Amino acid sequence: QVQLLESGGGLVQAGGSLGLSCAASGSFHRVEVMGWYRQGPGKQRELVAQISTGGSADYAGSVEGRFTISRDSDLNTIYLQMNSLKPEDTAIYYCAAEVALRPGAFMYNYWGQGTQVTVSS
Repeated sequence: QVQLLESGGGLVQAGGSLGLSCAASGSFHRVEVMGWYRQGPGKQRELVAQISTGGSADYAGSVEGRFTISRDSDLNTIYLQMNSLKPEDTAIYYCAAEVALRPGAFMYNYWGQGTQVTVSS
């Protein structure tokens, strides 16, 4: 019904930059909040950044000022620009979206499969 296709990620040296993108596709009525989460080795999944349909964004304190989330609501796509990367940013990054399948239906959370970001020191 809903697929979240992530792209980007990879290996970068500390201080470098990477960009991620995530596009929602399938059969649905509307997409509300979209965001990025990450799960580092031996750690719990945590919110990195999220953005509303109106463009209001929230960031984890650890990435504020370094990461920028943006959105193209017409394309149901979000982007994450990651600058000044640190080794502790190494994680699998997951895209998430709140989606209503039909008008008036409850919102459900959908997840992408994740993309690896590795920052070497």
